[in-house]
Amino acid sequence: MNNIFENIPVDLHSEVFDSLVEANGVRIERIISRGHTSPESGWYEQPRDEWVMVLRGKAIIVFDDKSPVTLREGDYINIRAHEKHRVQWTDPDQDTLWLAVHYES
Repeated sequence: MNNIFENIPVDLHSEVFDSLVEANGVRIERIISRGHTSPESGWYEQPRDEWVMVLRGKAIIVFDDKSPVTLREGDYINIRAHEKHRVQWTDPDQDTLWLAVHYES
């Protein structure tokens, strides 16, 4: 038995990406951020769709062609494959715990 809210590092120099399950073209991961953002130099443009939910904390995701989206606890969004996006902000004072599901559409 595992718990998504346990084993969170005290020291987070960089974001943590934990693969929880990967099978049949689907990958589920836990991401832990504390004030981390995407690199200023570019956009994420992933080859697969990504459904992401904030379980704890807060974040802002910006898109190349849309308004920024603020995610709070319980909020989720689906990001289409090749949709340019980046994490503009995560709360620096608390962990932002994400659940991400990468899949083929």
